[in-house]
Amino acid sequence: QVQLVESGGGLVQAGGSLRLSCHASGGTFSDYAMGWFRQAPGKEREFVAGIAASINRAGPIITYLDSLKGRFTITRDNAENTVYLQMNSLKLDDTAVYLCAASTLVLSKYARSYTYWGQGTQVTVSS
Repeated sequence: QVQLVESGGGLVQAGGSLRLSCHASGGTFSDYAMGWFRQAPGKEREFVAGIAASINRAGPIITYLDSLKGRFTITRDNAENTVYLQMNSLKLDDTAVYLCAASTLVLSKYARSYTYWGQGTQVTVSS
């Protein structure tokens, strides 16, 4: 089926930037809606950003957690089977494990809508 592997996390000073990558193998990548979620210790898993499947679409359909608009940007490269999350102006509250997910259905903000998940990559923002 589908395997997802995240990379790009690390320790970053507040105000800095990171670009996370999620590489997919198996299936047809362009048919999947892709999402980024995050989970901080003691908190619920939270939707970050999502991008719809590319097939039969003239352009990208993207949605974000409202509080992150303007700081985070999601993109996809179907030729490389990879989805990215560019994170700018990082804050302490952005510290979390960031998870990549794939849906064979519609783009959604709900974790239950996603079938395949990566193991996650840790993002730690320091003061």
